[in-house]
Amino acid sequence: MTAHYESKHGQVLRRKEELFMAFTDMRNFTRMMPEQAQSQVSLDADFDNLWATVQNFKIGVRIDERVPYSTIRLVSTNSPVEFVGALHFDESALPGRTDFHVVLDANLNMVMRAMLGKKIQEALDKLVQGLVDVSEGKMPDIPEGMI
Repeated sequence: MTAHYESKHGQVLRRKEELFMAFTDMRNFTRMMPEQAQSQVSLDADFDNLWATVQNFKIGVRIDERVPYSTIRLVSTNSPVEFVGALHFDESALPGRTDFHVVLDANLNMVMRAMLGKKIQEALDKLVQGLVDVSEGKMPDIPEGMI
């Protein structure tokens, strides 16, 4: 059963072209990972793919499509849960900002949906808020288990 999640929208203090380009190369994620999280998460990447291991849970993500300055579509690879996600970079009414949000469709059974649904939603919202905070020079709120 496919579960649909949509993050909140955030106003990131970067032009959409600039923000889009930061997300087009998956190797950037390994460079942006906070040092205190590196003991909890193992990341490896090439231009199109990212592989993460968290508590022996392995997940792969591949960029499936890039629509310049608008959307980056991601798909799961060699992962226990199939999903498709999209990063959206939209014009903002505020000058010099990008309206950013994430959409995720995951193939979850009823048990997984009940256990993970709320956590997935919270994670997407925290991802957007963290990006907004970093763009404004603030430290993002890193979950307790990641420090």
